[in-house]
Order: sequence, then structure tokens, then C-alpha cells
Amino acid sequence: MRLAVQSALCAGLAICAMPAMSQTLRVGVSSAVTSIDPHYHNLAPNISLSAQIFDPLVNSDADAHLAPGLALSWKLVAPDTWELKLRQVKFHNGNEFVADDVVFSMNRIPKVPNSPSSFAVYTKPVTTTEVVDSHTIRLHTDGVFPLLPTYLAQFFIINRKSSEGMATEDFNSGKAAIGTGPFRFVSFRPGDRVELDRNDDYWSGRPVWQHVDYRFIPNDGARTAALLAGDVDFIDFVPTEDSEKLRKDPKVRLWERLGLRLIFLGLDQSRDGPSPFVFGPNGEKLDKNPLKDRRVRQALSLAINRKAIVDRIMEGAAVPSGQYLPPGVYSYDPEIKPPPYDPEQAKKLLAEAGFPKGLRIALHGPNDRYVNDAKIIQAIGQMWTRIGVQTEVDPLPWSSYVGQANKQAFSAFLFGWGTGTAEASDPLIAQNATFDPAKGWGASNRGRYSNPALDKLIGEAIRTADDTAREKLLQQAQELAFGDVAIIPLHIQKNIWATRAGYSFVPTVGETLHLVDVKPGK
Repeated sequence: MRLAVQSALCAGLAICAMPAMSQTLRVGVSSAVTSIDPHYHNLAPNISLSAQIFDPLVNSDADAHLAPGLALSWKLVAPDTWELKLRQVKFHNGNEFVADDVVFSMNRIPKVPNSPSSFAVYTKPVTTTEVVDSHTIRLHTDGVFPLLPTYLAQFFIINRKSSEGMATEDFNSGKAAIGTGPFRFVSFRPGDRVELDRNDDYWSGRPVWQHVDYRFIPNDGARTAALLAGDVDFIDFVPTEDSEKLRKDPKVRLWERLGLRLIFLGLDQSRDGPSPFVFGPNGEKLDKNPLKDRRVRQALSLAINRKAIVDRIMEGAAVPSGQYLPPGVYSYDPEIKPPPYDPEQAKKLLAEAGFPKGLRIALHGPNDRYVNDAKIIQAIGQMWTRIGVQTEVDPLPWSSYVGQANKQAFSAFLFGWGTGTAEASDPLIAQNATFDPAKGWGASNRGRYSNPALDKLIGEAIRTADDTAREKLLQQAQELAFGDVAIIPLHIQKNIWATRAGYSFVPTVGETLHLVDVKPGK
């Protein structure tokens, strides 16, 4: 019926006036995925790819508002119990989606071997699961947990029948890569591309594209060139140096929106003794880790000219920030301003901390993950050097950088965090809470910052049902974390995508790609 209606309307639609347009969507993304396993690595490139193959229980729309996914509805039936009514759909292999698949997925997530950054933080609040019937499930929590629907939007559901006993390698080979999403897995060539085919029976409507060629093009210039040459139809993370040129090109259209990703510096606070890349002003070894001293962390933050980075390096494609989220988003705190640029105060703080002649430090970061990442750390290295912290800058390919960072190999390092939940508890738990695998807290806290007072505030916030009271607690938690320089905030990125002319796209505050929203048409 849908095809018949589509044909009847064809004469009046621009989409049907484009017979030369391929049924293949060619996508160029800036970062390679580390796995097809949707539970392996809580990493934005992996999540974007997973969103094409799998579905979460709860969706997040372009404004980060919750919407039905595999769960048609959710409601509190007791202070500690959420009941979900599930959608009647099938997996790509024809297996029916049932409540037991939810149980299996949630049990599997914390047990995935060697996960570099687990999704377990989103499943830990659920103490028990109760299957009411094949399409009704109750999730029990330890007391009130109002954020559960938000957490249910952060992980994907897989099929027990086709995935039980399967390892991450079985997803990468395609054997277990079976979801309910808009596209089916075809093949994966690590470092090169993923091939996908349309799921004709997708519950939200048949996707436009028969096939998706999902290429990894980490080089900014190559990604832009591929778009201009017509080799790809869509790219993410448009290079800032190319944005103005592309805006003026009639063959291209840009889609942009202020996002939810904070770019920041992490600092080694795991060691009381020497930190591996921090030395005295003459290169001498130190008995203690200077980064444990709040005054040193403050000095490094005050030495950074965030406005200069945004204006000159990001070319306006970001806003300076002193916290995780931009204005207008729940739990944004108007009292937390971006740290000022004050190199003289930075020098005074270093002297007070016992380093009047400065320090030597290595600043590490990726050179192919975040927008202008290598340029940012180069600029910060120069700024630090001006206050007497002689800085060696070492940009590395993401594939080698992230593994070392996960092992706490660095002293100072650049990362980003995209807040998929659109509220501050998510990054506070992941980045600043004390590392505790049993709770799922601190999973991305690579500097191993720890503050019991902060942990207490976060815990109180996530169990506060009243939205206004919870927001105030989250604001207080951010004031504590950023006041203590748990990390050094830099800026919040703008999300910029580009398509060839004749395509449309729905820009979102989040970075997760929804390729069903890339369509032919003006």
C-alpha cells in the first residue's frame, strides 16, 4: 500500500524527479568504529554506527527529547518500578523481539570482555527485571530513580536467540550483528568501511536508501574533497577551515547546530608519586605529582585563552565553556562561567604551589578524532609555555591514543564528551565520579579524579524525583567539580554536517547519526 501511494504522488514530488540519483547513500565519517558490537565501547562513532543496525528502548529526537523506540510507552507503577510496553517488531533474521531480549541485553552489557568504556552505567540502576508477558517488562530499581527512561535511550537491544554465547568478534564478522534497526549489516572492513542494506520492514517506515556505503575518512581534507568530487553524499564534522568555502558552493549544503560535546583536558590525578610526563623546570624527576595540587590545575586552566581557540582555531564553530552543557539545556548553571584568561595569576599559583620556575610537561591528544584536535593541543602547549610550563605536544592517531589513555598512560590529555542524555549527571558520573566498576561510575574518568563530596552530590541528584530539586543538585555538583578543576573545560563544539545539493538532513543537538534523516529533496 505504501509503495502504491508513493507512486501515485511521484509526479508531484522533487524526490521522484531525480531518476539519476542512486539508491545508495555514500557516507564519509571522520572516525572509524572500534567494533560492530553495540555493547563493546561507549564511543560516539560506535554509537552512530550501531544506531543504523540496532534500536534502543527509548529514542532521543533532534532536540534530545525522549520518544518511543522499541518501548512504546513507559510509566512508574511503583516508586521503584517502571513498566514498559514493547513494540511488536522482528529482528533482521525474522526472530520476534520480545521482553526476554531486553533482559538478555541488559545482563550482557556489564559482562562484555575488555570493554574500553562500558555502557554498564546505564544498566546498573536496574536491580531486577520482571517479564510480565512477551511484550511487557518491569524494571525494578533500588528506590526512586527518575532518570531511568533517559538511561534506556543510551544502549541498544540485541536478540538473545542469535547473540547468546557470541563474542564481540562475532558481531564484527556479522554473525551476531542482527538488530531491529533501519539497516542490515552486510560487511565490515576495519579502518575502511561498513556496508549496510535497507531493512524493508523497519517499524518506523521503509528507509529511502537501498544500500549505505559507510566509509571512514579521518583526514579532514580528504573528507571534504570526497564530498566536492561527488564520491560521497554526506559527511560529518565538516572541517572548520572549509566551512565558509562550502557555504558558498552551490553543489553543497551545510547543516549545523550547537551541540552537546564539551572538549576538555584531563589531568593525571591517579598518582601521588611521579606522573610519567611531568618534570621539574630542568627536566628533573619529581617526588610528587604536581597535578594533584589544585593550584597547579588552576594555573594550567587560567593559562588557556579559550576565546582565541574558538575564534582562530575553531573559526567560530564552538563556544567557550566552563561546564558540560550549553545554555538552555537542563542542568546548565548560569553561575559557572568559562575560566578567564589570566596568565599572571597562573604564574602566581604555580609559585604558591612551589614551582616558581615552572614545570615541564607533555600534552597528549588525538590528531584525527575531534574537530581541530591536534591544532588545539598545539595552541595550548604554546600558552602553557608562556607561563613557564615548558610543554611538549604529542598528537597521536586515535586508534593508538585511546588505548593508552584508557590505561592512564598520560599526564595531560585532550578528550571530548558528548552528553547523550542532555543533562549533567551523565558526564559527571562518567568523567568525574570516583572510578568504581561495580557501580559503573567513572568509566571514562581517565585521570582518576576522586572526591567523596562530589560522589555524594551526584548520588543524591540521580535519586531526586523532583526535576527542579534535581537540577539544583546537578548544578551544585558541577560547581564543585569544575571549581576543583577535576578536568579543564575548553569549549562546546557546534555540530556541522554537509550534503551534496539536492539532499536534506535533520541537524540534531546530539552527534549520533540517523541516516534515515538524510533524504533526497530540497
